[in-house]
Amino acid sequence: MRKPRRPDPEVHESDYRVPAALGTAAWAVALIVLLFMGDALPETERWWIGVCATGMGLGVFGFLYIPRLLRKRAEAAERGADRGPAAHDRSAT
Repeated sequence: MRKPRRPDPEVHESDYRVPAALGTAAWAVALIVLLFMGDALPETERWWIGVCATGMGLGVFGFLYIPRLLRKRAEAAERGADRGPAAHDRSAT
């Protein structure tokens, strides 16, 4: 006989800015190291400079986009709460 399933843990909301800033900073450090290597960096490995720049760009994009995404989700949830459960039941049919 199986044990009863335990309830799911509460969702833990974290601050998105910390991992976004740390990741972007890590890509920036890697880019600086590669640029300081100069000619010591083999020609076949110079593509890493583009990877670092792309990582930084995506980090900045995420840092700027996530607040907008969270705001839109909150607005959508608020609109859904304003309609009430009856409006949701009618839209399902």
